[in-house]
Amino acid sequence: MQMAEESSGLQRSIGRYDLVALAINGVVGAGIFGLPAQAFALTGVWSLLAFVLCSGLATLIALCFAEVGSRFRETGGPYLYARNGLGAVPGFLTGWIWFLARVAAYAANLHLMVNYLGFVFPVLQDADVHSAAVIAVTVALTALNIRGVRDSTFVSNVFAVTKLGILFFFVGVGIFFLDPAAFRIAAPPPPDRLGTAILLLVYAFTGFELAAVPAGEVKDPQRDLPRALLAAMGVVTVLYVGIQVVCVGTLPGLAQSTRPLAEAANRFAGAPGAMAIVVGAVVSILGNLNLQILACSRVPFAMAAQGDLPAVLAAVHPRRHTPLAALIVTAVVGLGLALSQSFLAAVTISSMARLIAYGATAIALLRFRSQRAAPAALFYVPFGPASVWLTLALVLWLLTRVKAAEIFQTLGAVLAGLALFAIARGRKQYNTGT
Repeated sequence: MQMAEESSGLQRSIGRYDLVALAINGVVGAGIFGLPAQAFALTGVWSLLAFVLCSGLATLIALCFAEVGSRFRETGGPYLYARNGLGAVPGFLTGWIWFLARVAAYAANLHLMVNYLGFVFPVLQDADVHSAAVIAVTVALTALNIRGVRDSTFVSNVFAVTKLGILFFFVGVGIFFLDPAAFRIAAPPPPDRLGTAILLLVYAFTGFELAAVPAGEVKDPQRDLPRALLAAMGVVTVLYVGIQVVCVGTLPGLAQSTRPLAEAANRFAGAPGAMAIVVGAVVSILGNLNLQILACSRVPFAMAAQGDLPAVLAAVHPRRHTPLAALIVTAVVGLGLALSQSFLAAVTISSMARLIAYGATAIALLRFRSQRAAPAALFYVPFGPASVWLTLALVLWLLTRVKAAEIFQTLGAVLAGLALFAIARGRKQYNTGT
């Protein structure tokens, strides 16, 4: 049964193209600036095939989100879908684990962005100055998101256009400096190495689900979300494959490179090209961080609105129409992880949390398709259940490659979440007298 329309005061200000920019910012973050080297080290020139295959796998997952997203107008994303399709407890656990993983990823990417800035401003390499920069960025992004979703999405648009401009410029110029000898077909890599490369790249091609979370602030989410997700995946696929082609064809030492895009740009465009890539990395990560604050805060907000977390987290700014309490809590948790660097342990649940969210969404989609009373869809996955089952098979395959430490970290998060859920539910029943 679909959740009731939120009467919380959120404002529908996000348009179709804003949503495309959000999806792009969710996918294009820090990963693409390092993964070309790692994929090449595993599979050589066959890394191009790994990129193409991953784009297909990620698109399958995005299609599931597109159909489920076309059934809802409310805030919550994976939490909303799991709660409606699988029940309150699975929904809560999906939202809770996804929130923790995303906040931990925010902390990790925040440090990475300041590290990139340290190449331009060496003073940031000082520990105290580094911490001050981490605080300043978080405060600024939080203030921007409190100010209003229209302002934060405008900044998201600027970040998306800027990063795409720099990265497509990298591809457009680099394509003229390719060494044909670099593309000689070698013997195929062992299947396990190709599988490892695909697994590595899957996480660089995902993150689009962040754009699904603030659906309660999108003007027409049921129509616009599917289009935005598929448009973003199309742009990202062309861009990522192009980046790998340029890296393979212009950087002989690609497998050993720690900054492949910057080093490749330095070879064919000199120091200005390398500096442009550093700027692109900073802008790319900033766009991702802004979206993390926006989307992550909406999950505890949606959970509180349903009574799954304390009601205070559903509070909305009376003039700005933003989830004030949830934004502050999200920023405090993210900043706390960043300053304590305990995110190094917490971030290990990131990949498993994504898989849980993707699997829960695919299963919810199957449930919705089998229920006459399910919310109607405005978009349908091509080839119907076959595509959904293929997506689930993919998710299960990826889960078999999750490390034991990550499983134990996730189980710990599950137990903590169940305790919070029980407390919140107990208070709700006490307050309502049921």
